[in-house]
Amino acid sequence: MVFTQNVLPNLVDWANMANPDGTIADIAWLLAQSNEIVKDMIFQEANMPLAHKVTVNVGLPQGTWRNNNQGVASSKPLNAQFQFSIGELVSYSMVDKSEATLWGEIGKFRWNEDQAHIEGMSQQIASAIMYSNEATNPSQFTGFSPYYNTTNTASAQSATNVIDGGGLASANASLWLVGWGSNTTYGIFPKGSQAGLLYEDKGDTTPLYDSNGNRFEGYTSYFCWKIGLAVKNWEYNVRIANLDTTTAGLAGTTPADLYVLMSQAVTKLPTLTRRASGITEVDSPGDPAPGIRPAWYCNRTVRTYLDIQAIRDKNVLLSSKDYAGDPVMEFRDIPIRIVDALTNAETALT
Repeated sequence: MVFTQNVLPNLVDWANMANPDGTIADIAWLLAQSNEIVKDMIFQEANMPLAHKVTVNVGLPQGTWRNNNQGVASSKPLNAQFQFSIGELVSYSMVDKSEATLWGEIGKFRWNEDQAHIEGMSQQIASAIMYSNEATNPSQFTGFSPYYNTTNTASAQSATNVIDGGGLASANASLWLVGWGSNTTYGIFPKGSQAGLLYEDKGDTTPLYDSNGNRFEGYTSYFCWKIGLAVKNWEYNVRIANLDTTTAGLAGTTPADLYVLMSQAVTKLPTLTRRASGITEVDSPGDPAPGIRPAWYCNRTVRTYLDIQAIRDKNVLLSSKDYAGDPVMEFRDIPIRIVDALTNAETALT
């Protein structure tokens, strides 16, 4: 593989990373994001190398109301199999060996470069979890949005769990309720491998090349993330879509009531805690208990208006709790997470 010079830090980059005394500067990560969904996501090993196949019940057997001397038609449950793909995201961090030694701190210089790659990949994964679609990007996996992309129940069953926030045009955001669980929604990684970001220090054993194909000595770090999303039971996720983020919407005088919409969302899930929805049982004795871990996901704009509406209305269902010493806002005992990968430029769903 030939690596061209433009992906490597040059002398201008080198100068921009130097303190006046010539030491390596500590970098302020201005482009860092909050993508808590990556940390919340639970994982299972896939049952295939590059995909995960599950069986779901899509139809129940029906009994017959019979009269005397009347037969009964046979019936059976209807099952279907779905396959969820795994995508592979790869990045190389490469630095000129001669350039790295100028610092006298080769390890720190390389770590600065590696951190940027890790942050960039984390943002790509978070965006893919929310928006990726393997139908249009075959090398990726399918994220949440393609499963919940319409409010028309005649087009898709999952439209039942898409709540219309009233926004039009293409300046909308979404607020998600995700019920993570081993029988509901979870991340997947290839069979026989490990979950998470794989890092390998190739050292100076991997040759680097300039744009003309000429070799030079350098250090290489290799990053690989193989990941997919399995939505085994779509009923345990809800999308509050079409939240207009303009002055005619959330910033206006008559914004969508986010807490009304969120209250509608919690009752969509088949089961939840008593405080969340009060629905704790379903009539499926053979189905393993979901044991879900629900969470809300929104961007900073939506989160801001959640706070504003709570202040105005003195909303008693919004609370704060400490998890490992960190304050976490909750609505109906469900934590609210910030995901900067969620945009304010979604086209209105119909």
